Amino acid sequence: MPVRRRLTWLFDLDNTLHDASHAIFPAINVNMNAAIARVLKAEQKPAHPEAVDAIRMAYWQRYGATLLGMMRHHAVRADEFLRDAHCFDNLSQMIRAERGLARLFHRLPGTKILLTNAPTIYAREVVRHIGLHRHFAEHIPIESMVVHRTLRPKPSRLMLRQLLARRGLRARDCVLVEDTLANLKSAKSLGLRTVWFTGYLRSLARRPRFVDVQVKSLNKLPKELQRLL
Repeated sequence: MPVRRRLTWLFDLDNTLHDASHAIFPAINVNMNAAIARVLKAEQKPAHPEAVDAIRMAYWQRYGATLLGMMRHHAVRADEFLRDAHCFDNLSQMIRAERGLARLFHRLPGTKILLTNAPTIYAREVVRHIGLHRHFAEHIPIESMVVHRTLRPKPSRLMLRQLLARRGLRARDCVLVEDTLANLKSAKSLGLRTVWFTGYLRSLARRPRFVDVQVKSLNKLPKELQRLL
């Protein structure tokens, strides 16, 4: 059966296009903790490992990104925090990804956009390393997720609405491919199609109603096209 309309694919990066939990996320957590500890010490607040861990996780759970909590409660500069959190000596050696992604993107009909809460330089390097840099029409990193002069990363509905409006996209023609359920739920509430990628998740919940398709391998996407139309 032919595809009836042109889709726009919004692909997450970490734990979707590559296994960030393997080495990158642990390294980011260490980097973030070091940055948070420096801020807390400057504020003369407890900066022992347990306190730092608690703040990092609390901000991530409350705001969807630790960065937002650090900005709102500690006046941290976004560019400095992102730079410190994503500083690696050997990033290329830390990346693990599915085989055949370039072939998959070539076969998958429609426009592909990278939509990630990661910063620009890091995202570009990872995408280039896994061989997908030529397949994305656009990159939308966290620095670009600004609405009314305020940073609004995923799962922000305001950011998603702005993304659709500025590009003249209909929600029903867009598919968000993600590992994070909160981001998928937000997208589904606006009418986007949703794909829950679970290939790199260590534990799983039952597939919620706001998920249209669940796949453990991105290479299964072509077989699921009809369910996304």
